[in-house]
Amino acid sequence: MSQRLGDAYAGMLADHSRLLWAALAAYCGEEAVARGDGDFTVFDSPRACADAAVEVLRALVSHAWSAGERVRVRLGGHSGEVTETAAELEVRRAARIAAVAHGG
Repeated sequence: MSQRLGDAYAGMLADHSRLLWAALAAYCGEEAVARGDGDFTVFDSPRACADAAVEVLRALVSHAWSAGERVRVRLGGHSGEVTETAAELEVRRAARIAAVAHGG
């Protein structure tokens, strides 16, 4: 997509980040780890995580993207408790959950 859109890609990426973090913050999500194009966020409860995921998807689907594009994302949720000593393991687990999702 970045090659096809050229300079417009930076604006789409900025919109994506703004919409994503607004939705996550509305449910008290806190960034735990950012790797490449993946963000791992922790919430106070599984319900807050699920509600944030729905809000992210709604925001991305309803946004008027430039050049008539459609941004597709994959979201995965892990509802287990995470301790600092096990955080790396849980980040990997969450990445595997998101990896089986289908963007769009």
